[in-house]
Amino acid sequence: MKSRYQFRIYPTPSQRQSLARLFGCVRVVWNDSLALCKQSEKLPKNSELQKVCITQAKKFEEREWLGEVSAIPLQQSVADLGVAFKNFFSSRAGKRKGPKVNPPRFKRKTNRQTARFTRGGFKVKAAKVYLAKVGEVKTKWSRPLPSEPSSVTVIKDCAGRYFLSFVVEVEPEIKPAPNPSIGIDLGLKTFACCSNGEKVDSPDYSRFYRKLKRCQRRLAKRQKGSKRRERMRVKVAKLNTQIRDKRKDFLHKLSTQVINENQVIALEDLNVSGMLKNRKLARAISQAGWREFRLLCEAKADKHNRDFRVISRWEPTSQVCSECGYRWGKLNLSVRTIVCVNCGKEHDRDDNASTNIERVGVGHIHDYKRTGSACKTSDEAVCDELSTHP
Repeated sequence: MKSRYQFRIYPTPSQRQSLARLFGCVRVVWNDSLALCKQSEKLPKNSELQKVCITQAKKFEEREWLGEVSAIPLQQSVADLGVAFKNFFSSRAGKRKGPKVNPPRFKRKTNRQTARFTRGGFKVKAAKVYLAKVGEVKTKWSRPLPSEPSSVTVIKDCAGRYFLSFVVEVEPEIKPAPNPSIGIDLGLKTFACCSNGEKVDSPDYSRFYRKLKRCQRRLAKRQKGSKRRERMRVKVAKLNTQIRDKRKDFLHKLSTQVINENQVIALEDLNVSGMLKNRKLARAISQAGWREFRLLCEAKADKHNRDFRVISRWEPTSQVCSECGYRWGKLNLSVRTIVCVNCGKEHDRDDNASTNIERVGVGHIHDYKRTGSACKTSDEAVCDELSTHP
């Protein structure tokens, strides 16, 4: 199976100029090819786009500087555009799973910049990596590569950092899991409530958000095109990068721990797009990273031969007693604990949901005892139940 290994690089000032020239050429070829596709009645082939936007464009004075960089990233840029259109058409036709994919857009200079080299355009050495027409770039090797990479992507993020992303072949790691199964209920303040009783709190981003809010206000007051606005834009990008890196580190560590310790992992299919319509919780939900955590668990489960299962979003995990299977109905979000009217067991809302998620995930089906037409439990009703069951 294929995997990506990313490393930080530290190019010299001259190499940064070469990389800036490379990113600019890749961006121009992409934009020229996209403009040609939008003008054509029928989508041109990749060979035709390469011939017009690369080979013939180098003969004109306006695009002769395309010959100063390696031709491999330029060709890969056209190939990536073809893949983007293919994904767009497949999504509109219903042949691609997941949400609808938007059509490709023009690239901007201030966004994240990438350039991909295939075999023949790069060479991995002891402490450096050679890139065609760029030179040997100093690389910070945090771990060894498991195999010979098939391609490498040079990345410059909005904060001005440079990375190399290698595509390599890795062998699945089969390790025995100490626990048979686990169910995880995702939340905001408590990110993960596990069926084994463990609770993992979400990282605290309040300090970064205070700084980000202040810097964004200053950025809005800067004159467009000025150097002070550019410096403030980079500062805002660095703060967003710190938030993203902290969330990514937290999700990677948690997903690795869950995969290493359990054979069957059960999660709930959350309707995140619907939850984002709540204006009071939209930012907290989008920053939690539920979808990213699910993707990480799914990818690592395939790598370590684990069974990853996602139960239906309509499964009433918060409405059913995990002790006796009695269904008491819907609960308000403010209700965090409840006493079952059937068995008298007091439950924490999240612990009860995680236990039900695990049981549904491993194949145990509940025998629900419905409460009749009163399927809504109010705060007053819960208080009455708590008073009748000491």
